[in-house]
Amino acid sequence: MRVTVLFLCLSVLFLSACATNPATGRNQFTGLMPPGQEASIGASEHQKVLEQFGLVQDQDLQTYVTQVGRNIVPYTERGDVTYKFFVLDSDTVNAFALPGGYVYVTRGLLSLANSEAELAAVIAHEIGHVTGRHSAERYSRGVVTAIGAAVLGASIDNPNVTKALNTGTDLYLRSYSRSQESEADQLGVRYLYRAGYDPFAMSRFLQSLQQETALQSQISGRSNPPAFLSTHPDTGDRSAVSAQIAGTYEFNPKAVVRRDDYLRQINGLIYGNAHKEGFTQGQTFFHPKIGFKFTAPRGFDIINQSDVVIAKAADGTAMIFDFDSNQQAFDPQSYLQGSWMNNEQIGPVERVMIGNMRAAMAQFPAMVKGRAFNIRLVSIEWQPHVYARFQIAMPQGLSSEQISSLREALFSFSRMTDAEKGAIKLEKIAIVTARPGDTVASLAARQPFEKMNEARFRVLNALALNEGLQAGRLYKIVVR
Repeated sequence: MRVTVLFLCLSVLFLSACATNPATGRNQFTGLMPPGQEASIGASEHQKVLEQFGLVQDQDLQTYVTQVGRNIVPYTERGDVTYKFFVLDSDTVNAFALPGGYVYVTRGLLSLANSEAELAAVIAHEIGHVTGRHSAERYSRGVVTAIGAAVLGASIDNPNVTKALNTGTDLYLRSYSRSQESEADQLGVRYLYRAGYDPFAMSRFLQSLQQETALQSQISGRSNPPAFLSTHPDTGDRSAVSAQIAGTYEFNPKAVVRRDDYLRQINGLIYGNAHKEGFTQGQTFFHPKIGFKFTAPRGFDIINQSDVVIAKAADGTAMIFDFDSNQQAFDPQSYLQGSWMNNEQIGPVERVMIGNMRAAMAQFPAMVKGRAFNIRLVSIEWQPHVYARFQIAMPQGLSSEQISSLREALFSFSRMTDAEKGAIKLEKIAIVTARPGDTVASLAARQPFEKMNEARFRVLNALALNEGLQAGRLYKIVVR
């Protein structure tokens, strides 16, 4: 009986909070986030976004992206929204929107796009999420689902039901649904066409995004996540569907692309990890703001995260670096034994000096996913009560040369000098004109990467596998 009453109440709530969206024509359940509330929610969340990412400090670029966004806005269905556009200082290829019209693109995305029309396509897609009221829909449905899961679990006295339904709710709240992403693509193509941009730009950018994702997976050795757990539907499918939608509009011979103007606008844009978060050049990781560096063994992929740096090899060998503090530890040995390992018996601790800093090392065997490893822990006294830490996982059976290279990497850790900080040259996008005789290989060779320069160049410039250069045409390369 309680279950029947519950679903009756939820049904009444659902129906009373439904409205027809003028952008989509759909009847939506969005009543738990009314339009008047979206602006205040967006403003609050906007501050968190700025704190997490920061903005690219290039006012001309910020102004340019804002203008492209404003080119789209008059052709949308929601006159109650005041849109604001921002370029985030992140190398991740990403874009998103908050309720209330806050639209963000990253400099990583700007590096990948190849025309103003493609940038407009991304912005139009994010505006589609706003006009489609997808955040309000997702929030309203998620709240009702969570309420229903909790009450249903209590009604039938089965906590497993609550756990299962809450898992579904979590997935619902973490990402847009596949149908919402597809709807935003459809709305985005509509706005592109209305604003005079080439509507096929959406498909072209999604194709570049698919190729970039595949390239990064190949570089890192990690496969893509399953499509059903991704925050977006399969990019290849979206590219094809977007092209089909664009083909339904009347051909416009004057459709705006603006490839060269766009490329000139991003000339000099920082590429890859920003200076403030640390970055990799070759096999060396630098963090000028904190003031340290170390060099990973050749062949290791270096992954820079917000609070940890990971260097890993294909055979499972890995180095994990971070910082920790402890007021009770007075030297690296006491920290390693007492704080880090909680006084567990791990064998002898070796005292060493690394980068002219006191350090301690210990090693012990361990099983990791059924595989035998030797784990080496290293604590380095960065400053009183603050310790730099390495955790090194070594599959048993490594050669003496491999072990030696790991030791060299460990002992390469040091403080950066002022001269080193001043000599750092970040990787940037440079726009070059292809000359007669230039080839993909010759331009790609000017880039600083240790591997896959040609593949990176092709993805960066949206070139097909066997496509050559055109003399006199502009192209992107990465330089220092």
